[in-house]
Amino acid sequence: MSLIAASARKTMPRYRQNTYGLVAIILHWTIALLFLSQIVFGFSMEQVKSLALQFELIQWHKSFGFLILALALLRLVWRLAAGRPPQSAALSGLERAAAETVQWILLAATIAVPLAGWALASTSTLGIPSFAFNLVVVPHLPLTPSDAAEAFWGEAHELLAYGAGLLALGHAAAALRHHFLLRDDVLVRMLPGRAARPATHRVTLETNDDV
Repeated sequence: MSLIAASARKTMPRYRQNTYGLVAIILHWTIALLFLSQIVFGFSMEQVKSLALQFELIQWHKSFGFLILALALLRLVWRLAAGRPPQSAALSGLERAAAETVQWILLAATIAVPLAGWALASTSTLGIPSFAFNLVVVPHLPLTPSDAAEAFWGEAHELLAYGAGLLALGHAAAALRHHFLLRDDVLVRMLPGRAARPATHRVTLETNDDV
């Protein structure tokens, strides 16, 4: 993957503005929507009593999981190749470090959670194939099926998903706080077709309030 990123870096322009590019924006919101929907979907399908319906729902859950994994890997390569715009000047040093850490954790989670789900399907003693969108059978990972392995990966998949979901909600709440309360450019930078607010907007507001 590092070779792909290094090669792409030579032909792909780096950010010269303070907002994200269209590709990064599309990947961000698509993955976020799919990932949070998968958490709700995964919880809901456990409540279904019909085994036939549950089988269908699990297959769709796995299908979207593979899609998230592919998009997350693409996003990682794009991030390494295209870089990212400079962080907002409205953020303090601590906020910048926290934002950078959370972003990398969430990116890692969008890869780790589907991988854990794939491992769960691969170690299941039922040996049920994974039909991606009813188009292709995705082979299992080279893992030994067993009850212990299935239980481990099942718990790992669930804990990682719910933990990442809570972190994503906190990330979204922080972005909304910056947008509606602090009125800076943090959220606008990740919105399509929007020019980022000046980095000094927050300071200007505070100065005007004093007047």
